This record gives sequence, structure tokens and C-alpha cells, in this order.
Amino acid sequence: MERRQIEAVAQTQEETMLLLRVCDKLERAMQREMPASTAFLSPHEQALVMQLLPNCRFFGGTRLAERKIAFYLPEYLTQEDFFSDGPICCIRASFYEENSLSHRDILGALMGTGIRRDAVGDICLHEKFCDFFVLSELQRYLLDNLTSAGRHHLKPEQIPLDAAVKLPQKMKEIRITVSSLRLDGVISAAFHLSRSHTVDAIRAGKAERNSLICLKPDRIVEENDELSLRGCGKLKILSMNGETRKGRIALTVGIYL
Repeated sequence: MERRQIEAVAQTQEETMLLLRVCDKLERAMQREMPASTAFLSPHEQALVMQLLPNCRFFGGTRLAERKIAFYLPEYLTQEDFFSDGPICCIRASFYEENSLSHRDILGALMGTGIRRDAVGDICLHEKFCDFFVLSELQRYLLDNLTSAGRHHLKPEQIPLDAAVKLPQKMKEIRITVSSLRLDGVISAAFHLSRSHTVDAIRAGKAERNSLICLKPDRIVEENDELSLRGCGKLKILSMNGETRKGRIALTVGIYL
């Protein structure tokens, strides 16, 4: 992968360096027919990698994971075998007082052990425990050193990936009508914003479509697209319901809570 190809996709110097590392590692693996994987990537970073390596695969520990590693497997190796004792593991940290910790508390405790942010995948918080995914190389270290979050004692243990409890993100379904399927029209209708404000925000780089920044207000959106506007939230187009009597397009969208 040439640097100019990566720079054409990346938005920042930091993204350029990340994509150089990821592409170099996976392309070398493909050439040598050897398995390889990266650190955890955000949905936006995954979308950037997909533009450069469309055959790349991703996994974050569960089907619903948001943060995932990118990986390459040769034909002789199955995904099940690779991840049975592979690059990521799940740790369950139990605590005693119900609902006493937040996502921020757990992430802060993990960062407090000195590990990198890209070594941590999704954090799935529940009433009395938290399941989180990390690079397997850190398993022993975290089991020995992740003993507290704030003033609360933690009891960490490794669990199988398929034992992790990941709840689907909640959303509120609403119905909207738009004159067209333009990005600015759908976002302004869903978040009750003025069209001019939405257009300005999109042109300022604050909108994303399927985890990629979109600078074109007139971009046509499709069913199952995920749209977000910084400071307002994120939505998914669940269904297109045809035209109303007045000729407008009816949509059902889910606003993530």
C-alpha cells in the first residue's frame, strides 16, 4: 500500500500513521500466508481500513461489538480456531455494590494500569460486573493488577468470549418525513434542527455516514445507514415506508440513547 493512497483516505496525521501500521502488518501477512491481527480499532478507524483493504475482516469478541481488531487468516485456518486461543480475551470484573461503577470508572481503572487505549475493546457494564475485551497479551497482567476502580474493589477473572454479556444499544424509534433522501434533510428532521444549521455542521466535518466523515450535505442515504452529527447524537435508518399523500418520503429511524 503506497503512502499516497493512505493519505488520500486519512483525515489527520494520526490516522495516516495508524493506517500505515495496520496496512503494512496485514499486507505482509497476506503475502506470507500467515495469520495476523491489529490492536482494537474504533468504528471510524475500521471504516478507513475497509476503504484500503476491502477484504479485511474484523472481530471484537461478540457479534454486537463496536471496537474490533482487524485480522487476516490464511485459508487453512478458521476464525473459530484462531479466536479460541487467539489475539483477544474477555475479562469479567465483579464488584459488590450494585450500579456503583460507570463505564468511565472502568476505563479509567484500565488506563490507570498503564495499558494503551487501543489494547481495550468494548466495555459491557452490568449491575454487579463488567465484561471487557482486551488483547490477550495483557490477560495475566490485568488479572494481577486490576484490583480496584475508584474506591470499589474488583475481582477480575477470564471468561470465554462467548460467555460475555453484551446488551444491544437502546434506541428510540421515530417516524419522520423528508422531501428527499439527502443527508442534511434526514439529519435535520431526526434531530429537529434547521436545514441551514445542519448544512453548516456537515460542511464543518461534524457529520458521519457509516462511521466516515461526510462533507456533502446532498449525499443520498440508504436503508440501514448510520448517521451521526457531533453534539446531537447518532441514528440508524430502519426502514423506508414509501411516500405520503403529499409526496414526501416516510422513514422510520432509530435514535441511539
